Amino acid sequence: METFLWSLLNVVCEMAPYLLLGFLIAGILHVFVPQGFYRKYLSKDNKFAVLWAALLGVPLPLCSCGVIPTAIGLRNEKASKGAVASFLIATPQTGIDSILATFSLMGLGFAIIRPAAALITGVCGGWLVNRLVPEDDAAVTAAASCNVETGNKLWRVLKYAYFKMIQDIGGRLVIGLLVAALIQVAIPDEFFLHFGSQPLLQMLVILIVAVPMYICSTGSIPVAAALIMKGLSPGAALVMLMAGPAVNLASILVVRKALGRRFTGIYLLVIVVFSILFGLVVNAIGIDTGALTANGACCAGKAALPSVFKMICAATLALLIIFALTMKLFERFSHKAVEPDTAVYTVEGMHCSHCEAAVCRAVEEIPGVDSAKASASRKTLTIKGPAAADAIRSAVEKAGYTFKGRQSLS
Repeated sequence: METFLWSLLNVVCEMAPYLLLGFLIAGILHVFVPQGFYRKYLSKDNKFAVLWAALLGVPLPLCSCGVIPTAIGLRNEKASKGAVASFLIATPQTGIDSILATFSLMGLGFAIIRPAAALITGVCGGWLVNRLVPEDDAAVTAAASCNVETGNKLWRVLKYAYFKMIQDIGGRLVIGLLVAALIQVAIPDEFFLHFGSQPLLQMLVILIVAVPMYICSTGSIPVAAALIMKGLSPGAALVMLMAGPAVNLASILVVRKALGRRFTGIYLLVIVVFSILFGLVVNAIGIDTGALTANGACCAGKAALPSVFKMICAATLALLIIFALTMKLFERFSHKAVEPDTAVYTVEGMHCSHCEAAVCRAVEEIPGVDSAKASASRKTLTIKGPAAADAIRSAVEKAGYTFKGRQSLS
């Protein structure tokens, strides 16, 4: 247990300063980049739209579930089908927060190759979709973009950065940190060296595990670092960092429903093939993993205490995570009185604040909807107004979520 706690302390201290900075930059992007900015550069059906989609998507802190309603919204704003594919593939693989966290734990090499791989994969995937998917094969669904926010911009930056984002990914980040520390204790040293002569087998095993699972681009970093320290090849670790966050079973089903079977096939094939390709390239050219040993973040044994600055950042991050997840838990189990002319419906498939905004946006144009509020933690959609349940169901399902009907009042 003592070894586990030391390992956990070291990895949190190494990542905390970069995570706090990354969250802040993500908040600034969220508040100060206009919604119409993306629409402007993605609306033309040409190769530059595909490139802009990947370039704009790489720094965004969107997970594989949150990126889908955003991409569908872009499609409904006349973004080209190739640009949508490029955005879908590149965005969830990385973000400004995960780039900084990758640098803190895995070194400069991984911090460079990760966004570069996401960019190239997105552009190639978008180009293939433009070439192979007819326009009428990419179904257009109801718009699903985020609501326009108002209020003090500084407060909105801080709220999104250190509350909303942490509510969205905090739980998975904690799981990733715990798993990374546990790997150091439970897995024998050089375990993956048994596959040393078969690096491709390592990558295939990682793909089988990572593709159907929901893996956060930031939470996957300590796990990948810990596995490298146990003998996993850098290329196989890159496969996990690319394919894991880029796709999961839920996102596959939503993309297939919203954008078509052929689109989904190309989307999946590009992610799998390019993650293996980049993994093989990394193994062939070599990448410096000395930072993993040098900073001691993944060491299982007892080591010197981290610096005071890193300890303060780690304590701050821990308090923010505790507060955000406690409020999320409180919201989930608290019961508010239902106001007159208000109905509460069960909606499944929401995982983050972007999903909540997508559901609200999908139903707000329905006649009879005065206001709408969605909660991913409760799996609820609260509608004020006399709107028909069938119309709400249709809008929610077109946005890619599962409508389970109205909740009975108790």
